Amino acid sequence: MIPLAVPNLAGREAEYLQECITSTFVSTVGPFVTRFEEMVAAASGAKYAVATSAGTTALHAALLSAGVGRDDLVIAPSFTFIASVAAIAHCGALPWLFDVSPENWSIDVTLLASKLEKETHRRVDGALLHTETGRRVSAILPVFTLGIPAQMDEINELAKAYYLPVVVDAAAALGTTYKDRPSGSLSAEFTMFSFNGNKTVTAGGGGIIVTDDPEKARLFRHVTTTARVGADYDHDMVGYNYRMTNLQAAVGCAQMENLGRFVELKRNIARNYREAFSDLAGIAPFPDPEYARSGYWFSGIVVNNRDPRQLTDIRVRLREAGIDARPFWKPAHLQAPYVGAPRTEMTVCDNLWQRIVTLPCSTGLTVADQDFVVDKVRRQFANN
Repeated sequence: MIPLAVPNLAGREAEYLQECITSTFVSTVGPFVTRFEEMVAAASGAKYAVATSAGTTALHAALLSAGVGRDDLVIAPSFTFIASVAAIAHCGALPWLFDVSPENWSIDVTLLASKLEKETHRRVDGALLHTETGRRVSAILPVFTLGIPAQMDEINELAKAYYLPVVVDAAAALGTTYKDRPSGSLSAEFTMFSFNGNKTVTAGGGGIIVTDDPEKARLFRHVTTTARVGADYDHDMVGYNYRMTNLQAAVGCAQMENLGRFVELKRNIARNYREAFSDLAGIAPFPDPEYARSGYWFSGIVVNNRDPRQLTDIRVRLREAGIDARPFWKPAHLQAPYVGAPRTEMTVCDNLWQRIVTLPCSTGLTVADQDFVVDKVRRQFANN
């Protein structure tokens, strides 16, 4: 089976892990954690970085640090991995779910502007309220789908106008740019990167937030390290044990040494698929907006002229042929925990999510393997 996306561990991972074992620094204290944070901050264009146990825990703590509270609403796209909205729920808040733009599969900024104008109002104390539910709107959580930055200039303008903090889920966007600016330097309060095993660079798990504000970085680190004050066991607020281990960070450091090369490999794979399927009727590539340079975390196709049930059959046959072809995210508004969340009309989401086929795109994918994938996909669509 040619896998969808697996780690490329051809660097110094084993050497760094052995260093952890020899030094006995295997837990949440160790030099690799600091080194990893510094490497991610530099690569993302940010001044400060704080590592955590997972991308989800990073988002949760970032939302808390940005002021999200119980019973609030947080604006988020419905077309996202469930962890984005789970982090909102972990704060005791609820997502206000938005449709996405076909240009980038991220939150539709025109729709966002319209809904903020028509469906919110200011309370006497200045809080922004969602008129229908009466809940306070406390943040915007854009998602950089596939590693493609959202339209951050427009989002930041709206956030400034409505006094809303921006916490970015850039889980797969390390190494990408927006208008020639690195993805961690786009004026958000916090930006999160994930290092799950299927990401372009991995730590086996874990996440990192980046920010340019030293006080926000300090607060975030405090929240994620049990809110401990001083050397004794004093804690001044509810904190969380969200720390990354030195073992994870050691792998992450080795991976970061290859970030540029891995991103270029991803881009080459995406370009090859785009060219190979360009003549197939009803087949579209993943988005590639002019304002950004994507890292193409995943590659694949969008099938516009088939019943979604046919695509399920095609994916099954591709797997039988040895190709790990998969569907993509089911939107949050269709997920059981969030059926009661307020949402916009979902014209793009509802038409898109069942029509996506992700294809093998590991950075270790050989030319021969990609040619095999292309041949089998073309045969499936020729036969159907």
